[in-house]
Amino acid sequence: VVRAKNPVHSVLFPIPVFRNTSGLLLFLGLDFFAMIFPVVHIGAIAVSFLFVVMMFNIQIAEIHEEVLRYLPVSGIIGLIFWWEMFFILDNESIPLLPTQRNTTSLRYTVYAEKVRSWTNLETLGNLLYTYYFVWFLVPSLILLVAMIGAIVLTMHRTTKVKRQDVFRRNAIDSRRTIMRRTTDPLTID
Repeated sequence: VVRAKNPVHSVLFPIPVFRNTSGLLLFLGLDFFAMIFPVVHIGAIAVSFLFVVMMFNIQIAEIHEEVLRYLPVSGIIGLIFWWEMFFILDNESIPLLPTQRNTTSLRYTVYAEKVRSWTNLETLGNLLYTYYFVWFLVPSLILLVAMIGAIVLTMHRTTKVKRQDVFRRNAIDSRRTIMRRTTDPLTID
C-alpha cells in the first residue's frame, strides 16, 4: 500500500487483506463477522476511497527515494514484534517480572460462555440495539451524508456545455416545424 506509485493501486491493495481477514474470522467460528466484514470494508470503505482518489485526478508521481533508507527502522520494529510474539505470548509466564504472573489469560476470552447461551447473532443484536444503539446510528448517518455528498459531486452540471432536452425535442410537432417550399427553376435568358 505504501510503496505503490499509483494512488488507485494503494486503495485496491487492502482488498485482499480484508478478504483474508474474513477467512480468518470464518475459521475462528465468527460466521456473522466473517460475512459482514467484506461487505463493510470492501463494499463501502474501499469503494468510497477509490471514488475520492479518482475524483482528485492525481497524476502518478514517481518515488525517487531509496528503499534501503527505511531498512534499519523497519528491522527494529520487526524485531520488537518478533520478540513480543515469541517470548510473551508463547510462554506460560514472563520470567522478567518479579511476581511471575501467568500470561495464558492474554490469549483470548470466550465471552459467549459469560453471557446466556445465545447465538452470535442474538448476542450482537442485543448489544447493538439496546446498549450501543448510538454507536449504531451515528455511522449510518455518516454514511448517509457521504452517499448524498457523492451523488451531489457527480451530478454537477456546468452551464457552458450545450445540452439538448430530449423530451422537448420529441414533443415538437414535425408538421409545424418542417416547411416545404417550392422554388421556380432558374431561367437563363
